[in-house]
Amino acid sequence: MGWIIKLILAFLLLSVGMVVVYKFVAPPITWTMIGDMIAGHGATKRWMPLSRIDASMARAAIAAEDSRFCEHNGFDFNAIAAAAARNATGTGKIRGGSTISQQTAKNVFLWQGGGYFRKGLEAYFTFLIENIWGKRRIMEVYLNVAETGIGTYGVNAGSMRYFKHDASRLTDREAAAIAAVLPLPKKRAAIDPRGFTRRYGNSINARIGVVAGGGLDACLR
Repeated sequence: MGWIIKLILAFLLLSVGMVVVYKFVAPPITWTMIGDMIAGHGATKRWMPLSRIDASMARAAIAAEDSRFCEHNGFDFNAIAAAAARNATGTGKIRGGSTISQQTAKNVFLWQGGGYFRKGLEAYFTFLIENIWGKRRIMEVYLNVAETGIGTYGVNAGSMRYFKHDASRLTDREAAAIAAVLPLPKKRAAIDPRGFTRRYGNSINARIGVVAGGGLDACLR
């Protein structure tokens, strides 16, 4: 029984320590990056501070992924309930209600895929980053580690891949195109998008102004 307690304490100390370090240091690699490298895709990333990333990118992410990002404490229970209700009908699924904070916790500390164990760890790390990092750091890390194409990580690397310039000069339309890729980065492209991806990007582009005008990104200013 003693070794179990020691193991739990070691995990708590290690996990909190990693979160504290990553508040100041860019996460060097993630499990998803490792998977891409093993698969032969490589992992291209170009870290850029949030202060240099064009504001339209964070607004596009909020518009697409988490409209209550600045209001919740890491979990949007209304979105979770809506996702559960939609999934229960079997007539189509929405994205599961995960917030940007939850996605960041998963992307940085965990592996892709489901399961109650991983979701439990995701909730734990979400709680930690919300209370240790704060919203600006969460958004900064999210925009730098989110997969934006096969073997491409972060919006700056994505901007270079798709638009041949860095993320400091993104237009609203370009930011929306990258945000439209985020849910399925291995199957969608931000340049010359087709079908649903094109329509989704147009929808995000239309909502960027709503995010700015409504102060939905106020916690980032």
